[in-house]
Amino acid sequence: MTGGAKGVRKANPESGRPNEEEPPGVPATDKQGGEDLWQRHKAERGVWSQGMLEALERGVKGGKWFSLIDKVYSDKTLAVGWEKVRSNAGACGVDGITIERFEKQAKERLLAVKEQIERGDYHPQLIKRVWIDKPGSTEKRPLGIPTVRDRVVQTGLRAVVEPIFEREFAPQSYGFRPGRGCKDALRRVEELLKSGHVHVVDIDIKGYFDSIPHGRLMELVEKRIADGRVLGMIEGFLKAGVMEGMESWEVEEGTPQGGVISPLLANIYLNPLDWLMEQSGLEMVRYADDMVVMCRDAEKARGALEAVREWMGQAGLTLHPEKTRVVEMIEPGSHFDFLGYRFWRSHGGGIKRLVRPKSKKKLREKIKPQTRRTNGESMEAIVAKLNPVLRGWYGYFKQAHADLLREMDGWVRGRLRGILRKRRGGKGRGRGRDHHRWRNRYFDTLGLFCLEAAQAREQTSLQQGAKC
Repeated sequence: MTGGAKGVRKANPESGRPNEEEPPGVPATDKQGGEDLWQRHKAERGVWSQGMLEALERGVKGGKWFSLIDKVYSDKTLAVGWEKVRSNAGACGVDGITIERFEKQAKERLLAVKEQIERGDYHPQLIKRVWIDKPGSTEKRPLGIPTVRDRVVQTGLRAVVEPIFEREFAPQSYGFRPGRGCKDALRRVEELLKSGHVHVVDIDIKGYFDSIPHGRLMELVEKRIADGRVLGMIEGFLKAGVMEGMESWEVEEGTPQGGVISPLLANIYLNPLDWLMEQSGLEMVRYADDMVVMCRDAEKARGALEAVREWMGQAGLTLHPEKTRVVEMIEPGSHFDFLGYRFWRSHGGGIKRLVRPKSKKKLREKIKPQTRRTNGESMEAIVAKLNPVLRGWYGYFKQAHADLLREMDGWVRGRLRGILRKRRGGKGRGRGRDHHRWRNRYFDTLGLFCLEAAQAREQTSLQQGAKC
């Protein structure tokens, strides 16, 4: 069978319907457990038809999909793209058109871009480059911002091609994939550590997103997609020029961080490495370019590092010489960082999940401007501003060890005691009798969000639910 719209029509010649419609009498759910076809393949309804999904499951002739471009410029696909871009908000690109301005003429703008793609004269605009702070560092990293129009098209394009590649991704890949996330990757790391995989290869690719070779990446894409116009769009997004201030230049390699389709392309490029590790019997956990290989013995870990280094060289990538290392999680104090957490071997022999210093520093940098001793706002007003920050931080780091959360709670209360101390005519940080004058329960009455208490409540709730 041939992939894409034409292939589906050939498979159902008796239906007399275009491929967007579902042929009668064909169940759209799995006989085993009633799982929906669209759910199983993480596909968008209206973008992917039932016939296409069935062809995806059976396999298409030559493993390649043809005639996908009509899916990219369909009204439904562009509508899906626009809704997602609007909900994600974000800044404007080089054309200065904001989400709000685009929305005022959304119907006309979507029709215009549909006609451009259909005629074959759609071209992405330059990507606006801005610099954002690296968490816990004085350094900055570049971020590319496509125009709203291009983000809509990229989102639609991704909805069309993602299911084709998603079904081939290895199970140890967690980053920017439907139904997967950081917490799944962290949970897997913890499981492997508990099962004795304590020799950890901590891998850092130097400038991964900026150094992916376009030619080799497109070769991987072309193994599954044969629609020349779709391939041209993907390559156009890769090679879209960059503008910073009044200067602009062409891009020869890399996928722009900030581009909607960039994470998918980055996963496609590292997928062969994922399967190499799988076929070698090695336990790798990868989230985008953040990855660890976990082994039961030191010799296997050293071999894994050499295998990864060799693959990277062949793929045109470079491992960071200082950040890539083998960590023996045996001795007390040994540790490695992964996705904002620090896995640390305690002196008691257990492994604690802490928070890496950069992530703690990032929280402190957000709290400090609101808790300067010269702050003249009421304590209630200050707490009201702090709570959303603390809740957001807890939402991600709730799995950290209670000692770490207690430490951060104490630091926040110390900042607030410093304000209260100054108002009484004292100098310096809150200390000594201040802890008795303004006890922890005083801040509880103000409604200050407590990290440690939130974790305790959540654990109690889970335990009670388990008993039921």
